[in-house]
This record gives sequence, structure tokens and C-alpha cells, in this order.
Amino acid sequence: MNYYDEIKNELINNEIYKKVKNYSKNRSDLQTYYNVGKLLIEAQGGEDRAKYGDGLIKEYSKKLIIDVNKQYNSRTLRRMRQFYIIFKDINWSPLATNLTWSHFCEVLALRDINKINYYLNISIKNNLSKRELRNKIKNKEYERLDEETKNKLITNNKCNNEIKDFIKHPILIKNTFNYQEISEKILKQLILEDIPSFMKELGNGFCFIDSEFKIKIGDRYNFIDLLLFNYIFNCFVVIELKVNEIKAEYIGQIRKYMNYIDKKIKTINQDRTIGIIICKKDNHFIMEYCSDERVYRTTYELINL
Repeated sequence: MNYYDEIKNELINNEIYKKVKNYSKNRSDLQTYYNVGKLLIEAQGGEDRAKYGDGLIKEYSKKLIIDVNKQYNSRTLRRMRQFYIIFKDINWSPLATNLTWSHFCEVLALRDINKINYYLNISIKNNLSKRELRNKIKNKEYERLDEETKNKLITNNKCNNEIKDFIKHPILIKNTFNYQEISEKILKQLILEDIPSFMKELGNGFCFIDSEFKIKIGDRYNFIDLLLFNYIFNCFVVIELKVNEIKAEYIGQIRKYMNYIDKKIKTINQDRTIGIIICKKDNHFIMEYCSDERVYRTTYELINL
């Protein structure tokens, strides 16, 4: 079998197909590159020997640049080979309708199939561009989910998802002015400068209502750092910001605010308010003895620009 001719014909047919059937070129690209990857593995004597067969890839690349198109360089052929290795036992075809070859190229270096599935699925769900997907991978979004959430994603157990499942640990906050030390006021300011990014760090479905939301308890006014609403879980979300380690009194404070929202603002059709404490340093022992399962916590990390 002449593997080079087979590979060349696959790529030429795909180039012709894309010009005629532009509406489905993503699927054609992916199927072609998958087939090419398979042929490269076979030409190199199998998967175990393929990693030592870059000489063959260089040889094919030089010919393809002349015979087909300059884009088929050695790097591109290695990506096709890796694409086949990773997805040969996975039904990737449904993803082809919504994702491009560029999306798949972003995840090929990850190796871990659970991680790859997360990033590809979230790309479809949130209609991510290649650049947006790259940023999520760079910021290690999957790695910042807790183990319980990862297990739910692996087992496709979506029926028991909670808000806490998609809160990142830590939350990344852009440090626009490269502050070394910050106060709660400055932390809030940094969040408000890019509130959409902050809410995406929390998860899906969050809407901003107000900062310094004023409430009156007895004869005293109190101010909630951030008040959000989550339309997926149909509930208000109270956010409290702390620039030190979480303390027991913070839980009492946020529960007081949550109870106020439930009694004074929440409607009968909405679920009970939840609270999220975002602090500089975690203390698992404090949360272990918190009896209110509606109170969650995470930490933050400043990202210098």
C-alpha cells in the first residue's frame, strides 16, 4: 500500500469538497485529518513506533507542500497523528458540527481525555472562539474544579449539579494595577472593573444586581458586597469578600444577609438564597462545622496584567 498517495488523495479530496460543500467543511476537515492520522500511524508501523517516525512525516510533508498545499507541514501532520491517537476510541463525530479543527488543536497537548472532554464541551456550550478556549486552558479552569465536580462530569451526572460544582478554586481576578497588597474595597473594585469575567469564574447563569447592596436590619444599615442572581438555579446569591483567612464570624454575617434576602426580597417562586465567601486563604476546619449547606467558600488569586 502506498501510504503517501493515500494521504495525498485524502487531503486533495478534502480541499475540493470544502470548495463545493462549504456549509459542512468542519466535519470534512475533521474526518479527513482523522483518516490521515490513521494512515500515518499505519505507515510508521503502528502506534508504539509512531513516536519514532518523524523522519517519515518530514518526508511526506515536503512532498505535500508541493503536491497539495503549503499548510501541510510536519507540525500539522503530527497534530493529525495525535488527533487519531486520542480520539480513535471516542465518538467525536457529534462534536464536529460545532467545533473546528482549530478547537481540537488547542486540546491535543492535554492528553487527559476527561480534561479534553471538559474543554470541548464547554466550547460548544458557551460558543467559545479558539482564543477564548485557549485562555480557559491557560488559566487551568478544569484543574480548578473540585474533585466531586470532576467526578460528576466524568459520569455525566448532571441531575445533581449545584452552584458550588462550578465555582473555581481559586477564582482568578485581574489585577489591573498590579497591586501588591489590597483591601476589600480594592478587591471589589478589581472585580467590578470586569464583572462578566468574575461571574464566569463563578460558573454559568449568574447576573449582576448590585454592589454595596443596602439592607436594614433593626435600626442599622448593612451593605452586601455583591448581590447576584442565578437564573439556572433561580436564586439570589450573596457574595462577601475577605482579604484574609476565612473566620467563623464571616459565616454568621453572610447567613444573616441571606436570611434577609429570603424574607424581604425573594419571591415565593424562587429558591432559597445562597452565599459565597471569597477569601484570601481557606480554612477547611471552619467550613467543616458550618451547618448551613447553602454557604460556600472559595479563595481568590490576583493575576497581574
